[in-house]
Amino acid sequence: MPSLIFRALLLVLPLSSLASPLTERACSTLSGVTHTFYGFPDNDPPGPATAYNCGRRNYVAGGVGTYTNPLTFASAPGEFTTCEVIYVLYLKKYARFEDYCAQCTTDWQSGKYHIDLWTGSSTVNGGANQIQCENNLTPNAQSIVRQPPSNLPVDCM
Repeated sequence: MPSLIFRALLLVLPLSSLASPLTERACSTLSGVTHTFYGFPDNDPPGPATAYNCGRRNYVAGGVGTYTNPLTFASAPGEFTTCEVIYVLYLKKYARFEDYCAQCTTDWQSGKYHIDLWTGSSTVNGGANQIQCENNLTPNAQSIVRQPPSNLPVDCM
């Protein structure tokens, strides 16, 4: 038999207020996010290993940027929920928080959002050429979408 307090809450609060916070989260756009890129040669240690296992990749960075196969991104612990999927407007790609980033952590401690997006191969070290490519891709601060819908446009490139 439900307690008197529980029955009183049901009369006062709508049922939706008792739902999990994760089910109520709406997508939101976050602007001013620093975007950088990393890959095999400048991962720490060099290679494709990630800090978190978000399924199907077994601690290996990768992805193509679709909702079902998002790119790996690194950030600061606590800045995003582990395995959280975001949409990167600059790239028109989905990305999933699967790795740790030291510079992101420093920035987060100063109140700045920072994501470091995986690029390149998970099996071949692209060396200095890849690092130069990562630097060339790095834009000024951009916007991302948190809790994005699964049907946003994805750039195939």
